[in-house]
Amino acid sequence: MTTETDTPEEAPRARARTKHVRTAPQKMRIVADLVRGMPVVEARRILDFSPKASAGTIRKTIDSAVANSENGELGLTAEELYVDRIFVDEGPMLKRWMPRARGRATRIRKRTSHLTVEVAEIPEEV
Repeated sequence: MTTETDTPEEAPRARARTKHVRTAPQKMRIVADLVRGMPVVEARRILDFSPKASAGTIRKTIDSAVANSENGELGLTAEELYVDRIFVDEGPMLKRWMPRARGRATRIRKRTSHLTVEVAEIPEEV
């Protein structure tokens, strides 16, 4: 049996979202998996040298979450934060048509993404 005092208190987080990014979620998740759980300074370094196109968008969203932390109620700088949660959801699809042989057409689905980044204070080692 658990009571309210038995559950650990959730650390406060700062969040940033980027919606309607014209990159497929499957491609963005590859880069998001690289930086999940890392300190912000190290995550920025990895994203700066990543060859993937979505690394720039993820870097900007992490920077926005850090700015929200500095100017919000957390008041923490980038050196004190780590990427607590980062996930990519599907956005709306743009549907286009490509002409094919014999008067037919094939649907092209141009996928979009919604990116969410949450940063939290680096926990102190006990």
